[in-house]
Amino acid sequence: MLDIIENLVSTIIPVYNRPKLLLEAVESVLSQTYRPIEIIISDDGSTDDTYDTARQLSAQHPTIIKVISNKKRGPGPAREAGRQIAEGEYIQYLDSDDLLHPIKFENQVLALKNNPQHDAVYGISRLTDINGNIKSVPFKWTGKKIDALFPKLLVDRWWCTHTPLYKREICDKVGPWRDLRYSQDWEYDARIGGQNAKLLFINKIVSDHRMHPGVKQTGNAKWLLPKDRVVFFKSLFDNAFKAGVDLNSPDMKHFSRWVFYHCRKCGILGDSNASKELYDISFNSGGYYYSDFKIYGTLSKLSGWKTAGKLSGIFNKIIKKKPGSFTMKQSWIPLE
Repeated sequence: MLDIIENLVSTIIPVYNRPKLLLEAVESVLSQTYRPIEIIISDDGSTDDTYDTARQLSAQHPTIIKVISNKKRGPGPAREAGRQIAEGEYIQYLDSDDLLHPIKFENQVLALKNNPQHDAVYGISRLTDINGNIKSVPFKWTGKKIDALFPKLLVDRWWCTHTPLYKREICDKVGPWRDLRYSQDWEYDARIGGQNAKLLFINKIVSDHRMHPGVKQTGNAKWLLPKDRVVFFKSLFDNAFKAGVDLNSPDMKHFSRWVFYHCRKCGILGDSNASKELYDISFNSGGYYYSDFKIYGTLSKLSGWKTAGKLSGIFNKIIKKKPGSFTMKQSWIPLE
């Protein structure tokens, strides 16, 4: 077991085939006004010169930068590999295409030291393009004072991976990152929220979420495989329940309808098991209130989950179904 170094901030950067962006991300950490820091670059099986770039950075800053090489498994396992060797009292996750502001650690460590009852501190993140032009500030709900991840996490992942700084203890409590191809960061946050982690807000800009023409892990309309949707939604629901979210809350009603939508989508995709499991989650999270849930459940038992999903898809196209009254706006959608 590693000895934890007091006051040290460990920044974990997963990376795949992004040498130029990696240099910029690492520089944003080296530019922090706070010390002591360590940077762990966790290469996810890059096929270009990204790993060599990381090694060069480590050679230039041998007391600060560590590099590990992994087989390609996705950003979750890459972050976990980094977390396993992190020695800091504080944990910072940073994707290789984003940037930290220079006083992030100074402000956030001080805030946690002055408020020891809190588990994580966050501030304002901006949305910028690759040239630094500001597109949105605050980005998502990072400009709001929110005391806990739930219930808003049932509607959207309302901050970014780089927004918070965590105390190490809360990361150790929730355990390893999962290997979901998409939304593994949202699922990780759900487990943080399930621990009733107390959040502290500082009204300062702390990081930039960057738009760029390169590959983004969220840039796939197919999203998760059906079986992984079950893992994702089950984690959200189970941890919201642990956090004490009311089944009658607007956020839970939104969640229940959202899962019901994916129940039907997985039926259309031909995965009966995932469709049924998602139906159970949507039903248990409040769907038992609604007649259309009950009708769909009966139809699925009679015709099968695949057929029910396809019939539902055809019906919704005919009536040009739009989002219902329980649908809430996600954090990236500007409020009217």
